[in-house]
Amino acid sequence: MIDISKVSKWYGEFQVLDQCSTRIAKGEVVVVCGPSGSGKSTLIKCVNGLELFQRGEITVDGTSVGAKGTNLPVLRSKIGMVFQNFELFPHISVIDNIKLAQIKVLGRDEGEAAENGLGLLRRVGLDEQAYKYPAQLSGGQQQRVAIARALAMDPIAMLFDEPTSALDPEMINEVLDVMVELASDGMTMMVVTHEMGFARKVADRVVFMDEGRIEEDCTKDEFFGAPRGERAQSFLSKILQH
Repeated sequence: MIDISKVSKWYGEFQVLDQCSTRIAKGEVVVVCGPSGSGKSTLIKCVNGLELFQRGEITVDGTSVGAKGTNLPVLRSKIGMVFQNFELFPHISVIDNIKLAQIKVLGRDEGEAAENGLGLLRRVGLDEQAYKYPAQLSGGQQQRVAIARALAMDPIAMLFDEPTSALDPEMINEVLDVMVELASDGMTMMVVTHEMGFARKVADRVVFMDEGRIEEDCTKDEFFGAPRGERAQSFLSKILQH
């Protein structure tokens, strides 16, 4: 579903990604972890063209992300993206946030978009909040709305960029529960996160990054059992203490 091959990226003189390669099969859940500044968020944003890369190739369902002729808005409409900070429109209601792209991008009529949106809000446990504004919801509720909005586009894969990092601790599980359910339903997922409990529970593979490179790419059992590199072992020993 997602094929990342020898991808390198620079910001001016600074190289942020260095020859990164990995593949994500249909229905697979891959967690990307590593220290801050290791390139995790940049890599995931390259997958749907939010960040441009200078070398290598990324294909999503056979479409080359970096090719000149690729229609990135169409590609992005097929890849759900959930960010750290929700990115909801504050001036319209929850249901209108979910309807908007369905109408503008997919061409659905308002009734169909609303019905689909309400069904997805029910799925994430928020159907009773449909007509509130984002500011009236908790951070965890807003992030679940953001997930519902991404799902409304009928994505072939979902990308999550540290979806719980902006949340209070007691709100993290309500978001992770929705993600666990998505994984169990067979959604292809690439998840940048420090939530190692989530990785242990649902990841098929773990990709560990450091200084712009993929240092480990292995099953979760291999990663948590005995990661092969010293850097990954050091990272795990620190993060699993808490």
